[in-house]
Amino acid sequence: MGEGEGRGDVRATTADGDRGPHGGHGTYHGTHPTDGGLRTIAQHRTEVLSLVDALAPVEIDVSRAAGHVLADDVVAATDLPAWDNSAMDGWAVRRDDVVGASPRAPVTLTVLADLPAGSDAEPEVTPGTAARIMTGAPLPPGADAVVPVEHTDGFGDSGLRDTVRVDREPAPAAHIRRAGEDVRRGDVVLRAGALLGPARIAAAASAGAGTVRVHRRPRVVVVPTGSELVPPGEPLRRGQVADSNSILLVAAAEAAGCEAVRVPAVPDDPERLRGVLDELEADADLVVTTGGVSVGAYDVVKAALTGWGDVRFVRVAMQPGKPQGLGRLPGGTPVLCLPGNPVSAHVSFEVFVRPALLRLRGVGRLDRPTMRAEVADGWRTAPGRAQYMPVALQRDDDGVLRARRSVAGGSGSHLVAGLAQSDGLAFVDVDVEEVRPGDVLPVFRTGG
Repeated sequence: MGEGEGRGDVRATTADGDRGPHGGHGTYHGTHPTDGGLRTIAQHRTEVLSLVDALAPVEIDVSRAAGHVLADDVVAATDLPAWDNSAMDGWAVRRDDVVGASPRAPVTLTVLADLPAGSDAEPEVTPGTAARIMTGAPLPPGADAVVPVEHTDGFGDSGLRDTVRVDREPAPAAHIRRAGEDVRRGDVVLRAGALLGPARIAAAASAGAGTVRVHRRPRVVVVPTGSELVPPGEPLRRGQVADSNSILLVAAAEAAGCEAVRVPAVPDDPERLRGVLDELEADADLVVTTGGVSVGAYDVVKAALTGWGDVRFVRVAMQPGKPQGLGRLPGGTPVLCLPGNPVSAHVSFEVFVRPALLRLRGVGRLDRPTMRAEVADGWRTAPGRAQYMPVALQRDDDGVLRARRSVAGGSGSHLVAGLAQSDGLAFVDVDVEEVRPGDVLPVFRTGG
């Protein structure tokens, strides 16, 4: 490891205080200059993100908003709670009537009303009286405390009685939820950019929002290429491989909150590939291809898209994933062209495609949380290139997070079986020549 990393302290390290390894929020994203015409990871990521912006807002029912990102603030339409109400099942009383009440000196009050949740009744609690009240029911006029039912002789009663005996003095304003103590009318309950999960949807509904304006889910079309590809599950002839990349990329896009469509593998025929892309781009917010972007004789994506639309093919100073393509198809739809090797496709998705999808969704923070982990085993790195190493992460009993290579061969771009054993990527900067056991690296979990 280079100077400055050392062993460090990786006990109970959390991500939010660290900077991410792959752009936007962080410094660990390959910003060092490179030789040989390679661009840095940061340079390529910046150009990728320049192709996309948050999708136009749509208004949907709040009950269908789970998983969407807010386009506008949600503002409370009323005070929450809207009125003083009971926090307990019990009896609404005038506290002066029951000061000093105890099991040895109970106070008996006359019952004047029964107030279930949802009641709009407003009986006035006068001296010497009480109203039975359920949790959430509005506090009646005159009452200034609630005595829990457990502190009376009415515990377990189903019917309403004429009197109730109180055997404990309540504190001032006991068990009363005050109007507006949660939020006031006009307060911002949720900010634009918030990802709507169950609790946030409930907050929006409680604040009076029947509908919310959100960014619609991006539609991603994944196009695998290569004459060697066959659908998963079919017998393989010599030279053929199962199309796993498109399965991986569709699943990853869906996990990132998008709608994803996978088309059948396109053989090494540039004209046919252009026809497929021309047909589908109108229904896509982003097209992702995999395979055919390197320097081989049959690199169909490079052959088909060079000079067609505005697509550029570049080399990025990273391992795996050096060959990349990006730009716009003739109809203007953004396209990202990834390498065809499985680990390269996985890493390229995490570093470039996923942030682009999150930006389309309107998400503010594009990076996964970053942690620091102690390396359990060492490996050599690629000269002149930053490295993303698939690792298995485990926190020891002493709280130290450790990273172990999930594949014995390192970050080789074809090692898909080892990729299945990983749950994160470790980042090694471009100027590091060797990673040794005990070194500390920035890591981030993948898969969600």
